[in-house]
Amino acid sequence: MSEKLAKKSSEECLKQVSKMTETTFDVVIIGGGPGGYVTAIRGAQLGMKVAVVEKQHLGGICLNWGCIPTKALLRSAEILDYMKQADVYGLKADGVGFDLAKIVARSRGVAKQLSGGVGHLLKKNKVTVIDGEAKLNGPGRVDITKDGKTLPSLNAKHIIVATGARPRALPGLEADGKLVWSYFEALVPDTMPKSLLVIGSGAIGIEFASFYRSLGAEVTVVEVHPQVLAVEDADIAAVARKQFEKHGMTIITGAKVSNLEKGKDSVTATIETEDGESQTQTVDRVISAVGVVGNIEHIGLETTKIQTDRGCIVIDSLCRTAETGIYAIGDVAGPPMLAHKAEHEGVICIEAIAGLDVHPLEKSRIPGCTYCHPQVASVGLTEAKAVAAGHEVKVGKFPFIGNGKAIALGEPDGLVKTVFDAKTGELLGAHMVGAEVTELIQGFVVAMGLETTEEDLMHTVFPHPTLSEMMHESVLDAYGRVIHM
Repeated sequence: MSEKLAKKSSEECLKQVSKMTETTFDVVIIGGGPGGYVTAIRGAQLGMKVAVVEKQHLGGICLNWGCIPTKALLRSAEILDYMKQADVYGLKADGVGFDLAKIVARSRGVAKQLSGGVGHLLKKNKVTVIDGEAKLNGPGRVDITKDGKTLPSLNAKHIIVATGARPRALPGLEADGKLVWSYFEALVPDTMPKSLLVIGSGAIGIEFASFYRSLGAEVTVVEVHPQVLAVEDADIAAVARKQFEKHGMTIITGAKVSNLEKGKDSVTATIETEDGESQTQTVDRVISAVGVVGNIEHIGLETTKIQTDRGCIVIDSLCRTAETGIYAIGDVAGPPMLAHKAEHEGVICIEAIAGLDVHPLEKSRIPGCTYCHPQVASVGLTEAKAVAAGHEVKVGKFPFIGNGKAIALGEPDGLVKTVFDAKTGELLGAHMVGAEVTELIQGFVVAMGLETTEEDLMHTVFPHPTLSEMMHESVLDAYGRVIHM
């Protein structure tokens, strides 16, 4: 089902493709995802003659099958959760239910609208878009095929690889599109599972777990690491887990799924814990969410000096590969595999090509957001990583229950945590769990970018009543000056 939809989406969003009348460009970009199309637009703004080659759909996985459509699904789930609690707000909502087909249709409609928008932006900026599959043929040349037919090759002094990533498959746990889903099938379910097993508690896994739990599925999440949301600060993960379980999820950490036995319309999973115990669980569907891997195959890397490491292309701080004139950005160039990282890398890359004075990407200042219920957001070092890096730290924490706006919203569960260097006052990290934290985190991202100290943050006036006041209070708490706790 997902392959058909993907093909349809591809055909629709590439209707605006420019006819290829020229084959020589300043820059050729392989891939039209967030990194690729943003880079193309910036290149055009800088006066370059740019071509983008995209084999499936403009906007890439993020816009068509990831970031955007999942948020549309989660918005429907969020509203459903609120409707179920209508009486808490003094409201009445009888007979609350949902139409899965309409939820999915809305999600696909949002993705379609934005795909068309990307095509419009590229056309507006006079970027040539080529519908086809690109393959490097040494430095300076890109061969193009479409439906088995060879198209004219492209020549360019600069080639940027932005081919993205795909779901990682573990041996024996591969998605089959029917009983075992990747995020493709999870986005367009043909049936609502009554029970669901999610393998992996990273952003993808926990977001789908939240969505299907809100719609009433019995959800179990299995995570190999000792904590849910393994990359997050331990305090934040603990609060998140408590809320997930309060929402009705079953969370099993320090465990792995060792086998999947498929029945006619169910799957029996064998779950092994780190202490050697095992159990079986039979569910309607399984979602495999064990990460993604870069798309480095079949793109002609063997015709170049490009080096790879753990499934990704090796680049320097300006996105240059080992082959002169060829660059790589986004997921294919390694973690963190986030759309905003790809976009920023692309701008750095193209501006460096144009000869501008650019600042290399500081990966420690890239924010991460997970749109589960409750939301989770972070930037910088966790407390444990800060200590491991040799910092003497001061840590501040402030709970949502101490914030007037959070209580008024009916969102009293959550935590804001900040980590400072005790000697310099440098903000090393900020971590949040709770309502709207994916919007709040940018305040700390800006602060870190400006090298703000604890004194600057403490002297900043935060508006009242807002959730952002908790950011201020967490800073005050780190230095023994918290007011509302």
